[in-house]
Amino acid sequence: MSLVDLIAQADERALAASGLACLDRCVPLLGGDDEVLRPLWASLVEGHDWEQRLAKARSELAAGEDSEADAECTSEAEAARLARRMLEAVPAEPSADALRRWADACSVAALQIHRLLDPADDDAPVAARREGRTDRMPPLVAAELRRQVAVLELVRDHGAGGLRRALDVSTEGRRVLRAVVSRRARGRS
Repeated sequence: MSLVDLIAQADERALAASGLACLDRCVPLLGGDDEVLRPLWASLVEGHDWEQRLAKARSELAAGEDSEADAECTSEAEAARLARRMLEAVPAEPSADALRRWADACSVAALQIHRLLDPADDDAPVAARREGRTDRMPPLVAAELRRQVAVLELVRDHGAGGLRRALDVSTEGRRVLRAVVSRRARGRS
């Protein structure tokens, strides 16, 4: 099943986890601490306090705006802008329609971010990748696509019990992106 189909069929919890996981993997671009979104993950399990925890995360990540403005590399600056838009678009009240729009937008943005930061060229549109056309996909983009699918499948198949594993998938992706950003910064030095 394609990523587009998984998002179309996902329930509210899976949609929230999908969008949150995409955002979580991009936290290094926002200058945030690795744990900044952990309370929102807990909210998915507990089923309450989403709005308050979101406000706190936005406040904490607002401090990172200065560091992203200093980005020397155009692709990194664009990636940071896309990540910032994902954060700004998180629905305060997580309804199914709002979460579906947000999860879909986060999916596109996260793939575009990974495409911008991947040294390999990729001429295929992001939409084609999300629909399952993966021939000659750059490795960073391919890994992000696999993570997005994995998060949706884990929550679909295991409900709240799949959230811990979905968070683990997201954490792995965050580490990869942090390493890519660090490697690019060293290359400019």
